[in-house]
Amino acid sequence: MPPIESFVTTDDGVRLFVRALGDGPRTVVMPNGFHLVDDFAFLARDRRLVVYDVRNRGRSEPIRDSAKLVRGIENDVDDLDVVRRYLGADTIDLIGHSYMGLMIAVYAMRYGTRVRRAVQIGPSEMTPGQAYPAHLSGDDDIRRDIFARLGQLQKELAGREPLERCLSFWTVLRELYVTDPADAHRITWGRCELPNERNFLNYWMEYVVASIKKLALGPAELAGVKVPVLTIHGARDRSAPYGAGREWAMRLGNARLVTVANGGHAPWIEAPDLVFGAIATFLDGGWPEIAQAVGSEESPALDG
Repeated sequence: MPPIESFVTTDDGVRLFVRALGDGPRTVVMPNGFHLVDDFAFLARDRRLVVYDVRNRGRSEPIRDSAKLVRGIENDVDDLDVVRRYLGADTIDLIGHSYMGLMIAVYAMRYGTRVRRAVQIGPSEMTPGQAYPAHLSGDDDIRRDIFARLGQLQKELAGREPLERCLSFWTVLRELYVTDPADAHRITWGRCELPNERNFLNYWMEYVVASIKKLALGPAELAGVKVPVLTIHGARDRSAPYGAGREWAMRLGNARLVTVANGGHAPWIEAPDLVFGAIATFLDGGWPEIAQAVGSEESPALDG
């Protein structure tokens, strides 16, 4: 069936843009998943797959009132439950990539009875900027070169039109998300035609990062997540360090880790069969054979 698009109004009156594909008996929600929907459309064959633009992102309503932004991740967590209620689903499966991998974990802490299973892909670290050992950090010559070029580009584009700045920025940034820069053309996440996306960085730095730093993710809170969580992380992720994936899988109450040895921040690009197969197995109710319990944040250096 063709996708169904609509707007959902949050508890404080913000309109979020939502798209639903498929009409299966189970509902899988991917917050902020519009740029991933083509890659993950296979889930709609026997499920209802729902993606939506989170607050102040994508085609959701632009927000001028800082009072509706200041809560950052707390807004995103509560808004996800608004979407769930709108869908009429008692329980949902969740897939969160990058920052959304962090957000859905917090949602599972606050609304655990509403989650059946959750998948984190390349989840960001619990504390922004948290340091990990070198072989778990993703820091290498390619990463350093990308950030150097981004810094130079920022100087060169000062005063240019927002659309030009966004497009130019993404020509460099997309290399960060793959292991081999030759695959960078497959990252089409910029959505620069949308004003929310052109202005996202300011919102992220001023409100979202600050709100993440305020989270109290102690052992009791993390162990209290009883729903099964599958964490999938590329060992060569230059954006969200592999150490973060290991930490999530170790500290959550019922989690296992799938390591993509040559994977970057979008590990399905390097290993589509492994990643998509693991997700399908997990959402069907089992643990993938390659998923491992993690007893330590540390790991030996990985080859490949």
